[in-house]
Amino acid sequence: MRFCRRHSWLAALAAVWLFMAAPLATFANGIEVRKAALIAAEKGYVLEAEFDITLTHTLEEALSKGVPLYFVLDFELIQPRWYWFNDQIASSQQEYRLSFNALTRQYRVAVGTLYQNFITLGEAIGFLRSVRVGAIADNGVLTKGTSYIAGVRLRLDGSQLPRPFQVSAVGSREWSVGSDWFRWTVTP
Repeated sequence: MRFCRRHSWLAALAAVWLFMAAPLATFANGIEVRKAALIAAEKGYVLEAEFDITLTHTLEEALSKGVPLYFVLDFELIQPRWYWFNDQIASSQQEYRLSFNALTRQYRVAVGTLYQNFITLGEAIGFLRSVRVGAIADNGVLTKGTSYIAGVRLRLDGSQLPRPFQVSAVGSREWSVGSDWFRWTVTP
């Protein structure tokens, strides 16, 4: 009888822990890579990636008050070597600026000097979900039949937030949004 009570108590405790931890695991990062591919094109290789992006309430509120959010897309292509350190074949960083203009009531996503306006935050986030970056690597860089490891991630760049927000962002889950590295094998 004691043995059964002990196991039922432990099972109940484990169920409560899983119930509490499941939402944190689902929304801890806020960004998840759904799929990514490196595609050969005429002028080199093109990166195509899709993300699930969920902004925290704090980020949405800051955005609606005029604080721009900077997202960075990191990419790396590595040739693994058993006899020495891995060889980094290519790497790339692309910055996306998400902002809200209170006067026009529109959201804007900018990549460098190019930008596009959106009426809703959902449309702006939808634009950020599908990424296509050209000229990741030249055609002659990859050797046919050789396996490479590609990696991609998307993260909020907290260093570009205004100073008062940087102080409150340190160690806060509300302000640290980003995906883990998503890696896959590329064989041209």
